[in-house]
Amino acid sequence: MHRFLLTPRWWGINVFVALAVPFCLYMGSWQLGRFEDRVESHREANAQQPAEQVAAPLESLLPVDRTTSGRMASAAGEYADQLLVPERRLDGESGFYVLTLLKTDSGKAVPVVRGWLPGVADPARAPAPPTGRVEVSGALQSAENSGTKGVHSQGGLPAGQLGVIGAASLVNIVPYDLYDAWLTVQTPSDGMIPVPAQAPTNTGLDLKAFQNLGYTGEWFVFAAFVLFMWFRLYRREVETIRDAEAGLLEPAAR
Repeated sequence: MHRFLLTPRWWGINVFVALAVPFCLYMGSWQLGRFEDRVESHREANAQQPAEQVAAPLESLLPVDRTTSGRMASAAGEYADQLLVPERRLDGESGFYVLTLLKTDSGKAVPVVRGWLPGVADPARAPAPPTGRVEVSGALQSAENSGTKGVHSQGGLPAGQLGVIGAASLVNIVPYDLYDAWLTVQTPSDGMIPVPAQAPTNTGLDLKAFQNLGYTGEWFVFAAFVLFMWFRLYRREVETIRDAEAGLLEPAAR
């Protein structure tokens, strides 16, 4: 009865199933591994307490990557231009960052977010930066871009305001070289609220993470569907042979 499994047609079906099922299981396991990696990196990022870390020299942590993002960095120099970063939310409330360029001893400047204030961006409300030489410690952050959550990337901001924190958006505003990173001070200053460090990109439980989880389920479902279809074809073939042997089929159907 089962000799039909050795026919060319069934050889093709069996080979397809033998290849498709392991492939689906492999892809499902790979997507699950990607999801677990994102969960682990999310835990590690949230476990970091920047304010409790010992600050390392800024240049020793550059360029910013997953291991250095959020690390405490230190730099010395003098504060220069001050800008406001509007439409930034903190604890569900809208406000603005007070960002000051720190001209470091290396000759380059690094943007320093000294704090957050609620309400509409107003230069009169932003505390002036300290004068003279200062030493600044803050959580290191990678440069923002137009796709970063919460940025104002449409342009049209008044003079003295900045929509995206990064060298690319500052290069035409200030006349000095810039580090392509920024610091956020973690200690309260002049009545401003510290801006928490953001987790490195691609480490949060975002849409991509749950897409990986969804793809995991899809690949395992595909594997089960292939086996189900094989069993259905097999059962139909067996039933057809039994019906033919019992004389229940018309000659043409045989």
